[in-house]
Amino acid sequence: MRILRVPGVFVPRSDTWLLAAHLRRQPQARGAVLDVCTGSGALAVAAALASATSVTAVDVSRRALLSARINARLNGVKVRTRRGSLLDAVPGERFDLIVSNPPYLPGDDTDVSGEARHIEGGFDGRELLDRLIAAAPAHLNPGGLLMVTHSSINGEEETLERMREAGLTPGVVAREDGPLGPLLSARARTLEDRGLLAPGERREDLLIVAGSA
Repeated sequence: MRILRVPGVFVPRSDTWLLAAHLRRQPQARGAVLDVCTGSGALAVAAALASATSVTAVDVSRRALLSARINARLNGVKVRTRRGSLLDAVPGERFDLIVSNPPYLPGDDTDVSGEARHIEGGFDGRELLDRLIAAAPAHLNPGGLLMVTHSSINGEEETLERMREAGLTPGVVAREDGPLGPLLSARARTLEDRGLLAPGERREDLLIVAGSA
């Protein structure tokens, strides 16, 4: 898979590729797939290459959607793009698989805009994640699956509980332990002050959590 990036679009990192690898293993990936917060379109292209019957990529950024279209053509697959905020971009539509690697870096406030919206998910990093989980069941076919990725500093148990509250059956699909990435490392002291990191802790788990309808 070849991925190019329009300037100003977030560069796919290890969490993107981890989710891409695991989405291919899901039987739902051969149905209708939705990639939310698509960025470069890497997950959408991965789903299309995994023989999805249809793939839709959603983002608020016009540059991101342009990247997704370019990368779909570069890889010889078809991806439909829709601009909008999360699932508001596909009103009334349902999918077999919804995947998302949303911005989850804890930021300074909940009003995220500009370049920060590529990486920040509000004060605790859960702003977009929680909205997506709450809205997903209304956009999943019976037996459909929501797959999201985030850091352990965002709260693994909270994600599992929010999926249960939304009516999904949750589980951790993948977990990779490693040192904090450069973005989180730069804010480690702030994260300690907020109680998101233990004093002196400089490691995290990269998680993929799935919720089944």
